[in-house]
Amino acid sequence: MKTWGGRFTGPIDAAFERFNSSFGVDQRLILEDIEGSLAYANALAKAGILSQPELQQIVKGLGEIKKRVEKEPEWLASQKAEDVHSFVEAQLVQIAGDAGFKLHTGRSRNDQVALDTRLYLKRAIIRVQVEIGNLSRELLNLAKAHRDVAIPGYTHLRKAQPVLFAHYLLAYFEMFQRDYDRLNDCFRRTDAMPLGSGALAGNGFPVDREALRIELGFGQLTRNSLDAVSDRDYQVDFIAAAALAMVHLSRLAEDLIVYSSPEFGLIELSDAVTTGSSIMPQKKNPDSLELIRGKAARVIGNLGSILSLLKGLPLAYNKDLQEDKELLFDSLDTLLDCLLVAQAVIRTMTVNRSVASGAVQADFLNATDLADYLVRKGLAFRKAHELVGKIVLHCEKQGVQLRELSLAEYQQFSALFGGDVFDALSLENSLAARSVFGGTAATRVAEALEAAERSLSRG
Repeated sequence: MKTWGGRFTGPIDAAFERFNSSFGVDQRLILEDIEGSLAYANALAKAGILSQPELQQIVKGLGEIKKRVEKEPEWLASQKAEDVHSFVEAQLVQIAGDAGFKLHTGRSRNDQVALDTRLYLKRAIIRVQVEIGNLSRELLNLAKAHRDVAIPGYTHLRKAQPVLFAHYLLAYFEMFQRDYDRLNDCFRRTDAMPLGSGALAGNGFPVDREALRIELGFGQLTRNSLDAVSDRDYQVDFIAAAALAMVHLSRLAEDLIVYSSPEFGLIELSDAVTTGSSIMPQKKNPDSLELIRGKAARVIGNLGSILSLLKGLPLAYNKDLQEDKELLFDSLDTLLDCLLVAQAVIRTMTVNRSVASGAVQADFLNATDLADYLVRKGLAFRKAHELVGKIVLHCEKQGVQLRELSLAEYQQFSALFGGDVFDALSLENSLAARSVFGGTAATRVAEALEAAERSLSRG
């Protein structure tokens, strides 16, 4: 039986019926739909629409549906319905009889689905934040275990200056902390209770929306019924946050793909997160990271899709909005999967200390330190920059590093060079010199590790 069949006399086209059904997607919301229905039944009873016996029948029936869903997850897969709301109502009528027909009094599927998705997304946001926290913990653990390791820092994928490996990992820690904080803001805007808005104009019965808000655990009420049933900004907020988190995951994946290649060799990925080739026996492919990088495109695409979905819709509800849930659920599932896989990658990877040590001693990573040395001797930086460029060119022609030049060779370029130039060129000096807040000096990194630990402890 259709929930809207009274107006119609002819049968629905079979292809359109399949096309119109969203149950395969929105059945995921069934527990939220039951939760909202229980609260609404209480509101109807308080408004005098339901008698106590009718309320009891509805509560009992909804409870039975919930138990079956939880006990038999496969049950829903074999069912057919237009959507999750009509499915729950049909099941309820089978159990509670005519009382079940009264539950929809004053309520529309428009405010019903808005409620369900908000309830669902609030919980989903918390799940995502937990996994972001877990990934942040793995990064912090790896950083603590390798706080003495230095690696090349890169710009343009060319060696630039040495940084502590812990400093590098903490850069991603900062990104994921922003993602966590962004989701707090997303939660706040999702935490508005739309039930009681009806189809678009409000509820025609005296249901207590404030009591519904409290019972359903929302922080605020939606303030306009037209907006409440058509608003999907909270979903855009989440998908946008998910897309940016996926960008961060993809950047991390790209780094680790490069750093684990034989040409770099700074890290090694474990067998747990790599695969082999069907034809080349020697291969160990970073498929876990490549999939994260690839799946980022899906979530970014979902953001474009939901914005395009909304951009031309007139107020209030339109069936176009049925398409939102697939984008929302896919973004959520993809992000959660990638967070879990990223945790496994970080948890099981090995840092090649000897390779890292060699990498920071080559390719003139201390050239800026040499220029800074000259600045401290009184030379203007732009002049120092030019002079050190000439020295690097000389070293390249000779096939040596800056530290391998003699003092006499240095003094051929400038009388400002003294015996202390070699101290300035040391890796220890290069790292220690970057002691400003946020820099890579060991003291600053130690402070950053402690701050990161505190932030995780606070949750």
